[in-house]
Amino acid sequence: MPAPFEVLTPEALSLLRTVAHAGSFAAGARELGLVPSAVTYRIRQIEDALDVLLFDRSSRQARLTPAGAELLREGARLLAEIDAVANRVKRVATGWEPQLTIAVDTVVSLTVVMELVHVFYELAPVTRLRLRDESLSGTLEALTSGQADLALGVALEASNAGGVQSRLLGEMPFVYAVAPHHPLAALPEPLPDDLLRRHRAIAVADSVQRGPALTLGLLAGQDVLTVPTMRAKLDAQLRGLGAGFVPLAMARPYLETGRLVAKETQRGARVVRISAAWRTSSHPGRALQWWLAQLERPATRAALIEQHRMPQ
Repeated sequence: MPAPFEVLTPEALSLLRTVAHAGSFAAGARELGLVPSAVTYRIRQIEDALDVLLFDRSSRQARLTPAGAELLREGARLLAEIDAVANRVKRVATGWEPQLTIAVDTVVSLTVVMELVHVFYELAPVTRLRLRDESLSGTLEALTSGQADLALGVALEASNAGGVQSRLLGEMPFVYAVAPHHPLAALPEPLPDDLLRRHRAIAVADSVQRGPALTLGLLAGQDVLTVPTMRAKLDAQLRGLGAGFVPLAMARPYLETGRLVAKETQRGARVVRISAAWRTSSHPGRALQWWLAQLERPATRAALIEQHRMPQ
């Protein structure tokens, strides 16, 4: 007895659909240019492999059983999937990658990334995009581990990683900020470490999966609230849950409206160099080439660092 995967071929599913639409085995056979006995034999093969009846043979009409109707529905979906796969394979042959994964550090403007995604889709590419939220050393790790093809917002020295190229997006200044009702808001500056240590810090979790996690700006013995993204960190500081350094571009709207207060610390100002990085390839796909072309533009690089939409 044949196995289901041996008989559920595109040709068999197409035959089933033709007979069901024609209304009889004989009519279906005429449409297919076959003798009725050949059609009956092929359908019987499918029924034997699945151990079900696909057609009710109690009348002269070829009426689908509930099992047959379900197979017809799923068969139509499978045939459509096969056509879609065939079309995708043809388009991939033109140089488009099946999928492009982009690791986006949470310090990068998600608004600008989504605007780039929108323009990319207007090209009607075959490539499927996948965006990953990453932070700190996890952003570069996603690239070097093969889980991403492009990383935006790498704060580490990407050139030290083998098989990786990088481009500087720009310098990102950070500001130490607290809510106006936070105890640190009214204290004289610069704030010393022993004072900061007595107040909770808000920290973004490193998304690294292997190796030690990176921590920045934390003091030994300090209470810490760890959050998954820089946007969550900003939200926590707006609520007065703690304090810490945040990108100036993200904090600026709240500083201007008084919802955050910038404080100088004895540690001084912090400026981080932010890069984009990608894996070296002698033949990069068209999707990666498109994204790298966008990063050639100074305005795009600056926007990824500076243009953060203000949450409501």
